[in-house]
Amino acid sequence: MNEPEGLRFRRLNRPQIITDELQEPQYKGISTYSGKVFRVILVTLGGCLILPLLVVFFLLESPIHPELLSLNEPPLMSGCYEPNFKLREAQRLFEDQLVGPESIANFGDLIYTGTADGKIVKIEGKSITVIARLGKPPCDGSREQEPSCGRPLGIRVGPNGTLFVADAYLGLFKVNPVTGEVTNLVSAGQMVGGRRLSFVNDLDVTQDGRKVYFTDSSSRWQRRDYLHLIMEATADGRVLEYDTETKEVTVLMENLRFANGIQLFPDEESVLVAETTMARIRRVHVSGLNKGGMDTFVDNLPGFPDNIRRSSSGGYWVAMSAVRPNPGFSMLDFLAQKPWIKKLIFKLFSQDVLMKFVPRYSLVIELQESGACMRSFHDPHGMVAAYVSEAHEHDGHLYLGSFRSPYLCKLDLSKV
Repeated sequence: MNEPEGLRFRRLNRPQIITDELQEPQYKGISTYSGKVFRVILVTLGGCLILPLLVVFFLLESPIHPELLSLNEPPLMSGCYEPNFKLREAQRLFEDQLVGPESIANFGDLIYTGTADGKIVKIEGKSITVIARLGKPPCDGSREQEPSCGRPLGIRVGPNGTLFVADAYLGLFKVNPVTGEVTNLVSAGQMVGGRRLSFVNDLDVTQDGRKVYFTDSSSRWQRRDYLHLIMEATADGRVLEYDTETKEVTVLMENLRFANGIQLFPDEESVLVAETTMARIRRVHVSGLNKGGMDTFVDNLPGFPDNIRRSSSGGYWVAMSAVRPNPGFSMLDFLAQKPWIKKLIFKLFSQDVLMKFVPRYSLVIELQESGACMRSFHDPHGMVAAYVSEAHEHDGHLYLGSFRSPYLCKLDLSKV
């Protein structure tokens, strides 16, 4: 073997050092194949998740048809709205004996309220007495039975201790608290001003008992669908007047977004009306030179107002059905200009499921007669007082109603 042949032999049989670079070509085909399989699996999984959403979005009909809504940035929770724990000083009364005592009225030391199962009850000391039923039993307070059983909301004491009650499904009633006699004044479902009364909510009565002013929150949605009404932002709420002598019902104001609590001004020439969806309170002139007019009493509240009641200072107690935390996140404010998300949410979830995402933050504020904030009481997690619908002042105490809690609360104002 000559020298050139020996060199060729050594080069051909030279030991090789195995490195990653040398191995890469050997497995390149396998790596490419694995990557393709992974991408196929990923696309398949993505399709399995996205396709049902597309079907829901395009094929399923949403129960609501939301409108674009313009809300101001919520006010800062500072100053008069500074968070505190004052509502936790309240005492729960008759726990698990009263469900959803939405509104409260008193005649002397007798307390009256309505419950979720259609009863009007009297509270005297530590006892509860049923004085009337507005609907037809059997009634267990369920969503399905509400329309037939009735759902008493606003309640007031008129002349001579007569009770006036607004029932969401059945209309306006007069109740004799002694005999239990019930008189239907205005039937819900009847046509007034070309629209049906579908969600009778709150009421107030003049001192002489001649006029009853009440709200009809919507002609499209019933009380059991109140979250649909809020999310849709339907502007079909109204303020109406019932004349107890002529028996006539008159529309005083319309196109309100969830007309809710109502309270007469001291001169009885105007009423304050909570426009819940807009987080404000309107003033509607019901008599006098400005009759038929409306202006804003207070705007951009830190929550969505429910019932309004007089305070002993000459101002007004306003209960917030939900808050608009700032700093913080308010779902209703976030969704105000995103109607397509609202539609999708209601295609996917029921109202009961959505209510679980509503913070249990309880808030009651006292306004001056001018509308300026005087003070506020909070329970940040609703640990004592939850889902507050009304604050009714009597004998140095604040009685707190609720649209769903199974109790009343009583707060000693001297301690806060």
